[in-house]
Amino acid sequence: MSKKPTVLFVCVHNAGRSQMAAGFMRQLGGDRVEVLSAGSEPKDSINPVAVEAMAEVGIDIANQQPKILTTEAVIESDAVITMGCGDACPFFPGKRYEDWVLEDPAGQNLDVVRKVRDDIKDRVEALLSELLA
Repeated sequence: MSKKPTVLFVCVHNAGRSQMAAGFMRQLGGDRVEVLSAGSEPKDSINPVAVEAMAEVGIDIANQQPKILTTEAVIESDAVITMGCGDACPFFPGKRYEDWVLEDPAGQNLDVVRKVRDDIKDRVEALLSELLA
């Protein structure tokens, strides 16, 4: 890719899965990739259990704020990764779309969220290697 790829992670509340994915992509991708995240129905704050699980692996997402999904965010993204938000994400031809089926960490204990976190990390590593190939 000639320009730096932009990745948009979308889940319903933008408080757990998409924030964890964005955190991993920022850490692993560094300045080689632009990272966005949003939700179709964003919460007021990040899931504290997701914050704790990410802190365990040295990634701080505590200061992130859930954001509403906009058409503009989708338009500027090269890859749009959805996580349980159904048809809420607008579709534009020529973009890479993936739907990651992941358990929703909302209301889950730390052990469950750790498993979701680790699954997300594996998927982000694979996506990053493809985007930067």
